[in-house]
Amino acid sequence: MPAPIDRFDLRASAVELTRALCDIPSESGDERRIADAVEAALTGLPHLRLLRYGQTVVARTELGRERRVAIAGHLDTVPINANLPCRFETVDGAEAAADVPGTEPGEYLRGRGAVDMKGGVAVQLKLAAELVAPVVDVTWIWYEDEERAAERNGLGRLARAHPELFDADFAILGEPTSARVEGGCNGSLRAEVVTRGRRAHSARAWAGENAIHAAAPVLRILAEHEPATIAVEGLEYREGLSAVGIRGGVAGNVIPDECAVHVNYRFAPDKTLAEAEARLRDWFAGFEVRMLDRSPAARPGLDAPMAQDFLRAVGGAPMPKYGWTDVARFGELGVPAVNYGPGDAQKAHADDERVRLDEIVAVERGLRSWLTGGVG
Repeated sequence: MPAPIDRFDLRASAVELTRALCDIPSESGDERRIADAVEAALTGLPHLRLLRYGQTVVARTELGRERRVAIAGHLDTVPINANLPCRFETVDGAEAAADVPGTEPGEYLRGRGAVDMKGGVAVQLKLAAELVAPVVDVTWIWYEDEERAAERNGLGRLARAHPELFDADFAILGEPTSARVEGGCNGSLRAEVVTRGRRAHSARAWAGENAIHAAAPVLRILAEHEPATIAVEGLEYREGLSAVGIRGGVAGNVIPDECAVHVNYRFAPDKTLAEAEARLRDWFAGFEVRMLDRSPAARPGLDAPMAQDFLRAVGGAPMPKYGWTDVARFGELGVPAVNYGPGDAQKAHADDERVRLDEIVAVERGLRSWLTGGVG
């Protein structure tokens, strides 16, 4: 017998919807339950045409508007670490007395996914259900597997299977931006820098060559690297070059013959993937470099007419997005895109992940204003 489908009421507030979504566990690769709930909540709404692709749900208006916007959010989270179920709390971390508090500054919803990015998903679901006649046609996308390797990404797989769904003039990702518009994103390369040696018994270490010792110059390059800050279309993007893992060793009495330092390079959107990879290889010239994962950067795209309309509607000065997001996928398809969602990105993936309630309300207000008349 199939498991019962979770039910939530899209007439509830965006804050209540965020809590309901967070309380459905959806670690990457295990999104069926939440995708079923999203699909069930939208089924039967006459102004939306639904499509399900794997654990990705798409809902489209078809009103014949001159312009179309894609608004997307991912359903998956990083692994749970004793931070579900969600709870409301005050700024000092105390549990809120009321079941559903207000939305004054200093009130939060704490739990896995609250920031990254079920607050944004909740806003999108509520607006998708309520806005039956937006001033632009909207393609709403809730997708799977964003938090793992690029080839698994549900938005990318949807684009390959249904490229027609990405025919849009502008796109918005509900990634956490503290309710501000963040343009573009840094790109990301992951690679292993490999050193090699020769095995020997550790009692006779002189008979071998230690590959872990040979990695010392690699670590020195990383430790001495000074990250650049690069201006692109008026926004300043800070780069980063970091060791994020190291692998080596055979046994406690064996000199290792291989060591691999896992390196992550976050690069500004002034570079293509090829240019970023060339720079990475240049830094580690003389070493074997094995590329593991490549994700392109995205230029801000804030000069697009719909982006300007959106900025005027939601207010505030645009900021750069330092982390990689799926605005890059839209950018590769020629669709200018921005990030706009509730939550402090520094709390994404943290054990004390929590989103300010007033930011959820602000993002709902901003998107609602734009979709109902804020387009110039």
